[in-house]
Amino acid sequence: MSQIPRRVTRGAIAAGHSLSVEAGMEMFRLGGNAFDAVAAAACTSFAAEPMLTSPAGGGFLLAHPQSGQDVLFDFFTQTPCQKRDPAEVNFYPVIVDFGGVLQEFHIGLGSIATPGMMAGLFRVQQHLGRLPWSVVLEPAIHLARQGIEVTPFQAYNLKILSPIVLASTAAQALYAPGGNLLQAGDRMVLSDLADSLSEMALKGVDLFYRGEMGQQIVKDCQAQGGYLTRTDLEQYQVIERKPLRTDYRGNTVLTNPPPSAGGTLIAFALRLLEQIDLSQFKFGSIAHLRILAETMRLTNLVRQAGYDEQLDQPNFADRFLSREHLEEYGQPLQAIAGLGNVNLGNVNLGNVNLGDVNKRGSTTHVSAIDEDGNAASMTSSNGEGSSYVIPGTGIMMNNMLGEADLHPNGFHQWRENIRIASMMAPTIILQNNQPAIVLGSGGSNRIRTAILQVISNLLDFQMPIAQAVSSPRVHWEAGVFNLEPGFPDAGDDRTFPFDNVVERWQAQNMFYGGVHAVTHSLDGFAGAGDSRRSGEVGVQNE
Repeated sequence: MSQIPRRVTRGAIAAGHSLSVEAGMEMFRLGGNAFDAVAAAACTSFAAEPMLTSPAGGGFLLAHPQSGQDVLFDFFTQTPCQKRDPAEVNFYPVIVDFGGVLQEFHIGLGSIATPGMMAGLFRVQQHLGRLPWSVVLEPAIHLARQGIEVTPFQAYNLKILSPIVLASTAAQALYAPGGNLLQAGDRMVLSDLADSLSEMALKGVDLFYRGEMGQQIVKDCQAQGGYLTRTDLEQYQVIERKPLRTDYRGNTVLTNPPPSAGGTLIAFALRLLEQIDLSQFKFGSIAHLRILAETMRLTNLVRQAGYDEQLDQPNFADRFLSREHLEEYGQPLQAIAGLGNVNLGNVNLGNVNLGDVNKRGSTTHVSAIDEDGNAASMTSSNGEGSSYVIPGTGIMMNNMLGEADLHPNGFHQWRENIRIASMMAPTIILQNNQPAIVLGSGGSNRIRTAILQVISNLLDFQMPIAQAVSSPRVHWEAGVFNLEPGFPDAGDDRTFPFDNVVERWQAQNMFYGGVHAVTHSLDGFAGAGDSRRSGEVGVQNE
C-alpha cells in the first residue's frame, strides 16, 4: 500500500468479513479517519462479501463528522425514468431454497434499478475522508486480484442463491467456474473486478455513470430488456438528508429519515419501549419477551395504517412520532408490562403474508468510529443480484426492481424516477453530543427489530457490546413470534401474548439480522461483528 506520513488513528470498525475489517484498519494505520475506513471496507466487501453488496447496488451512510452537521447520505437505488412494455422486459422468477423454505425472487435486466453505490462512496470519502481516493481502493483491488479464500458463510450464500449465480454464463464465471459453485476453502479470484476498481481509482466514478461501463449497461438494457437509459445513470444524484433524531433513556439516537421506512419505525418502537422501565425485568424473562413482542406487534400494526404511502409527505416523521400518535398505541404495551389491562385478542392484526417477506435480507453493514469524534454507519445491498454482469467488469448489477417487499403494489407498478424506500437504518447514538455507539444491520424486515434489541441491550441492560450483539433475539411479524434459542425462561408457547404461531429456532441465524457495532467510552474503543452473518471487528486503541 502507499505510505502516507501520518500518525496512526485510534478507532474501531466492525463489518461482515475479516478482510473488510482489515481494509478499514489499514486506513487507520495510515492516519485515515472513520470515513476512509468505512469506504475502504465497503469497497473490499464487493470482493469479500459477494451477493450481499456490489458497486452496482445502493445504500445509506449516516455521518457524524468531527466538525460540521450530522448528515445522512442517501445513495440507494432509484426507479428508472421511463417504463417500457412489460412484454419486452427481461424479468423472470427464480426459486431460492432456504433449507426447505422456498421463496421467489425476480431477476434479469428488467429487475435492475439505477445504482448509487459508487456515487455515494465517492461523495462521502471526498467530502469527509483524509486519504486519497486511490489509497482507499487499494485493499479491495489487491484482494480481488490475488484472490480470497471462500468462507463457509460465503459458500452458504452462493449455495442458496445458486439459481441466480447459475442463470448467466458471466455470473457462473465469477462464482461457479466450470459450472461448479465455489466451496468453502476454494480461492475466489476476481481479476475483472480488480481492473474495474483500478480504473475507478484513477478516473473516479464518472467512469461508471458516464464512461464505458455506463454505456455498456445502457446498451445491454436497451437491447436485452432492461429499463435503464443514459438519463438514469447521468442524472443520478446522491441526496444529503437531515438524520431523524429521537431520544432514548437520555441518549440521542440518529437514524435514517423518511422516505426510507426503517429508521422511523425504530424511533417509534424506541418511544413505545421508553414508557416501560425495563430495568425492573430480567433479560429474557417472560415479561421481557412479552414486552418485546408487543412493541414489535404495535409497530407492525402502525405500519399497516397507510405508513408506506405517507413516507414522502412533508413533516411525516414529526406527526408519526408525536405524543398524540404514540398515545394511541402505548396503552396495550403498558398493559403487557403490568400497568393496565387490555384484551389483545380483539386487535385487528391485518392481512400480512409472511411468505412475501424476504427471509434472507441480502444486505451488509459497516460501522466505524475514531478518536477525533468522527463516526460512520453504512448499510448497503445489491438485492439478491440480477445475474447480469457488466461484460468485462466482474460487477453484477442489482435486482431491486425484482424485490417483492420493496414493491408492495406489484412489479412494474413503480413510480418513475423516485428513490426506492428501504428498511435500512444505519444508526448512531450520541452521549453529550459525542458518538458513543455506532450500529446497523442487514436482514430486510428484521433490520429494525435487530437494531432495537441491541440498543435496548446496551442502554437498558447495560451489556458490554459483544454480549449485546450476541444475545438471542426475537422477531414478531404477521402473527408469528420467531424466537432464537438461549432464553432460559422462554417456557411453552402459551406464555406469549397472542393466539398465533411461536416459531422456535434451533440455532442463531442470519434471519435475525447481522448487527455490526462499535463503541467509544472512557475505557477506549470496542466493537462486535455479528456471528449470525460472519461479522468481525477491529480495534486500534494505541
